[in-house]
Amino acid sequence: QVQLVESGGGSVQAGGSLRLSCAASGYTSFGYCMGWFRQDPGKEREGVAFIDNDGSTRYATTVKGRFTISKDNAKSTLYLQMNSLKPEDTAIYYCAADRRACWYLLVPDDEVQVKEGVDFGYWGQGTQVTVSS
Repeated sequence: QVQLVESGGGSVQAGGSLRLSCAASGYTSFGYCMGWFRQDPGKEREGVAFIDNDGSTRYATTVKGRFTISKDNAKSTLYLQMNSLKPEDTAIYYCAADRRACWYLLVPDDEVQVKEGVDFGYWGQGTQVTVSS
């Protein structure tokens, strides 16, 4: 049974930083496509950042240059370093993983949108990030 457990959320002031972690267990090999989504109540889920098995990354336009996704295969842990946080970054952040490649799951051309008819197979429970102005 694959499990993803997020940590590192919290409350910060605008301009601050947080680092989210996602520890994976139950994998026979660390995931092919891993990433972060976020969702604010009343809004749709949105993709934030993704990293493929070859290390290639994709970022939402709204976070590019401020957020960095990375993973430590030895620790089976995914990270999201979030700098220069803004109030509009406030949301519950979810870690997601799938054994399929990012190109299979996500819209082409570096988009962070999941294709219709597919979705990530494994999800964490979410961690709250609150940014105050």
